[in-house]
Amino acid sequence: MDLIVIDGDTVNFLPAFGSAVVSVQLGKITASGKTTVKGKKVCVAGDESKVEVKNCSYVAPPFVIPGQGTLTIKKLGPDQLTTKSKSGNKSIIIKGSIFLAEFKVTSPAKQPPPANTPDPLPMYPGQGKLVPSNAKIKAT
Repeated sequence: MDLIVIDGDTVNFLPAFGSAVVSVQLGKITASGKTTVKGKKVCVAGDESKVEVKNCSYVAPPFVIPGQGTLTIKKLGPDQLTTKSKSGNKSIIIKGSIFLAEFKVTSPAKQPPPANTPDPLPMYPGQGKLVPSNAKIKAT
């Protein structure tokens, strides 16, 4: 049993993305479930794929002139979806422990002059947590 994630709840990305350090910003998850908790829709499987936090700066030594990118949820953890409770035949998203995240580079970080070499990596793997505003209603 764990807390149900509902519309507008916080998505908290951890700043370490492999060798990159991201200046993370909080994200919000938008729910599409048919069930409601406290008058808000519950989040169901698939809602996590719509979370996007754009324009986050990052560095990845030796690329210390900051670049930018977008944070997304790549995959929920195995303990973040219900196995019994459903909303419209879909599993409900619950707090769980951690999800797999991805930082997609939109503007690469660079090495300082005279090199100015751009970071060659297009993405970095990371992690994050869901922060439910609902503190009472749980599901399995």
